Amino acid sequence: MQEPEEKKIALELLETEQAYVNRLHLLDQVFYTELMKEAKTGKTVPEEVVKMIFSNISSIYQFHAEFFLPELQKRMEDWHHNPRIGDVIQKLAPFLKMYGEYVKNFDKAVELITAWSEKSPPFQELIADIQKRKVCANLTLQHHMLEPVQRIPRYELLLKDYVRKLPPQSPDRGDAEKALEMIFMVAKHSNAAIAEMERLQNLWVVYQRLGLEDDIVDPSNELIKEGPIQKISTRNNSTSEKYLFLFNNMLLYCVPKVITVGAEFQVHLRMDVGGMKVRELKDAEFPHTFLVSGKQRTLELQAR
Repeated sequence: MQEPEEKKIALELLETEQAYVNRLHLLDQVFYTELMKEAKTGKTVPEEVVKMIFSNISSIYQFHAEFFLPELQKRMEDWHHNPRIGDVIQKLAPFLKMYGEYVKNFDKAVELITAWSEKSPPFQELIADIQKRKVCANLTLQHHMLEPVQRIPRYELLLKDYVRKLPPQSPDRGDAEKALEMIFMVAKHSNAAIAEMERLQNLWVVYQRLGLEDDIVDPSNELIKEGPIQKISTRNNSTSEKYLFLFNNMLLYCVPKVITVGAEFQVHLRMDVGGMKVRELKDAEFPHTFLVSGKQRTLELQAR
């Protein structure tokens, strides 16, 4: 008898889960535990740094090792009487939101490993020593840490495949489809966490270029566009180089600094977007010009 296709996929889910739990064991019980032990002696790195690198890996490991893997094993042993995994995955899905924190922290964790490996030779030696062990299969700590980041997309792919291969009248169809929807929402949640982190990082870089002016730094702002612009002076018919930052709520009219130590720009004017009007001008002498008028003042600008 050939195994039904959906059972093959369910078995693949179980096998990859076993391998994944081994990887989580390595991260939590080996790397994290040993680095933490050394940090407590004060010889390698501060304990806080180790905690920041590994984020909430311990909770993720316990959840998979003590709950999800055993449930899956029980179900596969009983497949003959109860051929379904949809309900088990539905129980798993809400807990996968824990991954949001780990995924959001991932880039920062990798940066910390690099920075502290340069700063602290004992830290680097300990990592290198663990990486030499057979259990690491010649892979780096960073490589192993990527595994949880890739796990949710993997569940999504396997489950999609499982649902596709299920016979129309399968008792697991309803549950499996619902489980897939839940996993999809969690994947979206973790992608949204990454996108939000990237937005804040980019915003912070912009604020640094502007010299971190108190009244401008606000995490809820959204940068829409930035770029160089020419300011037209009608008095002496000349132009000068300026720079604009357009946010969702304000337009910053800036002057590039000659000495770029610290801030790159000086904010000359901040205009509220509320009530702002933009009007194109037809000027033979200065093509591509437009007027920006707001509560604060009116600017005559020329694009490239």
